[in-house]
Amino acid sequence: MQTIWAETALLPQGWASDVRIGIDGDGRIDTVGTRMTPQAGDARVPLLLPAPVNLHSHAFQRAMAGLTEQRGPDPQDSFWTWRQLMFRFLDQLTPAQIEAITAFVQMEMLEAGYGASVEFHYLHHQPGGAPYDDLAETSARVVAAADTSGIGLCLLPVHYQFGGCDGRALAQGQARFGNDLDRFQALHDGAKAHLAHAAADATLGAAPHSIRAVGVEDLRRYSDLFPTGPLHMHLAEQRAEVEEVQQHLRARPVDWALENMALDDRWCLIHCTQMTPEETVALAGTGAVAGLCPITESSLGDGIFDAVRWLHHDGAIGIGSDSNIRVALSEELRTLEYSQRLRDGTRAALATADRSTGRRLFSSICAGGAQAAGRRTGRIEAGFWADLMTLDTTSEHLWGKTRNTALDAWIFAGDDRLVRDVWSAGRHLVTDGQHIARGPIVAAYKRALDDLKDAL
Repeated sequence: MQTIWAETALLPQGWASDVRIGIDGDGRIDTVGTRMTPQAGDARVPLLLPAPVNLHSHAFQRAMAGLTEQRGPDPQDSFWTWRQLMFRFLDQLTPAQIEAITAFVQMEMLEAGYGASVEFHYLHHQPGGAPYDDLAETSARVVAAADTSGIGLCLLPVHYQFGGCDGRALAQGQARFGNDLDRFQALHDGAKAHLAHAAADATLGAAPHSIRAVGVEDLRRYSDLFPTGPLHMHLAEQRAEVEEVQQHLRARPVDWALENMALDDRWCLIHCTQMTPEETVALAGTGAVAGLCPITESSLGDGIFDAVRWLHHDGAIGIGSDSNIRVALSEELRTLEYSQRLRDGTRAALATADRSTGRRLFSSICAGGAQAAGRRTGRIEAGFWADLMTLDTTSEHLWGKTRNTALDAWIFAGDDRLVRDVWSAGRHLVTDGQHIARGPIVAAYKRALDDLKDAL
């Protein structure tokens, strides 16, 4: 039994003082008491929070960070030119490099305050597209990386079959992604077998990549094909995507998904930056989570998610680091809020009468991330996984700040260097702001970059 005593903690019913938490041997919260006296052996922390889930990551893209900031030959440089560089990059990656990069990204997530990660994993095959002897070889590498980093893992093997809504073949750069439904189901079974050897808190879901990349008949029955676990899909990210879906399916992506797919609280729709107000309200009403990645969406010029309208209609949200150009939890939240302010010419856009901006954002992503990962987390409550984080209130950036004000100061006036400790399912992985295995994880990542440098 581990025990933590916090001067202040954010519990489901609100802020509480002198909170003592017991964590059982399986990594779940066993007891939560308030107005408790600290005991010998307690880990003593000033401010304790649930550690949210990072609900959308393409880990391998971390090694591309900083390589795409030159304008290409097209004066309208966009997501689609970035995508071509990404295809060239991934054509070089070996399974060992995928594992090293993934472990590094997961370490950065933990140091940023995330307690778990959802890996939207579509890099399945060898360069050229031939399967590995183990169809789920690269999924096994993601699982191995999580074993190294200790992060709570939700693995989402991605189904990616076509190069567009017209059913065209995948382009050369997409060859490593491709599976028809039968082979994808076999790959999914292989990933499940690898996860059987992972930590007990690991979960498995499935992810049709997008309306463009999976056949419409398969999409219509996806909830039945995969009856358990979370389901994620990119939706309405780019204007060109909207136009392609309209051209071939005679409907905008969100309208088509609402009409043809059994969207409910098992689903997480990623980005949704190209929605009409009517689509926003209707999609929020399904109970699906909007998976928001504000830093990546800003980097790629995707557009601005209508968080004001979505939350007003009780929509669920979570945060993901997506391309991992930056792994920065507080910055994701700040970028989301500031995008609303810039669009609408307002301040404190996502605050409510009883909750500050930071408090509403943080509580929302804790709940939405847990739902999207199919993980019993996001609350400091008995029976939930002990995914926990602390902030350093002794820092000059939080000095004199408490409760909601401390959350606001962390998100809008500080950064993730204020994160001091992180537990994932009771595993105490970050202490004094650093991952306990930072040295060897960084060394392996640097070796992978050295090997890739010449190839690129």
